[in-house]
Amino acid sequence: MNAQELINQYTAGKKKFDKASLVGVNLIGADLIGIILNEANLQSATLIFTYLSRAQLEKANLIATKLSGAYLTKANLYGANLHSADLHGAVLQGSDLRNTIISLANLLDANLMSADLRGADLAGANLTGACLRGANFREERRVYKSNLRGAILYKADVLGANFKGANLAKVNLREANLREVSLSGADLRGADLSKANLKGASLVDANLVGTKLIDTNLANARVNRAELKEAQMMGVNLQGAIMSQTNLIGADLRNADMTNASIVRCDFSRADLTAANLSQSDLTGTFLTRANLMNANLSYVDLTQADMSGANMRGVNLEGATMPDGSVNDY
Repeated sequence: MNAQELINQYTAGKKKFDKASLVGVNLIGADLIGIILNEANLQSATLIFTYLSRAQLEKANLIATKLSGAYLTKANLYGANLHSADLHGAVLQGSDLRNTIISLANLLDANLMSADLRGADLAGANLTGACLRGANFREERRVYKSNLRGAILYKADVLGANFKGANLAKVNLREANLREVSLSGADLRGADLSKANLKGASLVDANLVGTKLIDTNLANARVNRAELKEAQMMGVNLQGAIMSQTNLIGADLRNADMTNASIVRCDFSRADLTAANLSQSDLTGTFLTRANLMNANLSYVDLTQADMSGANMRGVNLEGATMPDGSVNDY
């Protein structure tokens, strides 16, 4: 079937084109709202600025398809293959993208607000500047496991999105807006979240080993039981954060702001906390073994039962601090 035949039949009232062969067709700007193309073959088709809102494209072949600027609001793309597709500026708001293959696709500045991306494979995709507010990547009982490994989300807007259990290893999230997102149990090993805004985010049980969090805003974030071993966290903002039983062994926290944080039973062994500000934080039962605390501000902190053996305490401010033995340093 060629493009004109499809348009003529659609205009005449036909909506169902399941399993149609439309390889390489040119449908630029066509009005195909609500069309049914389940399992259709649209590989390498040109659908630039095409109107496909509420379209049914379940398990469709959209490999290398040109969809830049296309309107796919509330479209059903469940199980579709969009590998290497060009979705630059496409509108996918509220669309069903569960179990889709979107690897190496271009989603630059795409609108994915409230899209369902559970189980989607976005490995190596470019999501620079994309809007992912309210998008759902949540893993549920291993039925859906989203893969964004190596994806680029530079300056993406991901406010309130759900990445619970998602694979975000080596993802570029520099300067992204991740306020109030759920990254609980997510795999973020080797990811770059430098200068990202994660205020109020949940990173409970997340794997952040070797992650870059340089100048990242994690104020009021929940980081309980997260793995941050050897993470690069210079200048990170952890004001008011909750970090119970978090592993920060060997992490670089120079100049970090951790004021008024709850850091109970965390492990900072061999971590670099040079010039870090931990004033008024709760460090009860925390391990600071061989940590570098040179010139750190520990004024009015609670260090009850903390292990500070071998720590570098040169220039540390301990005014008003409750020491490991329960005594108060009142100088």
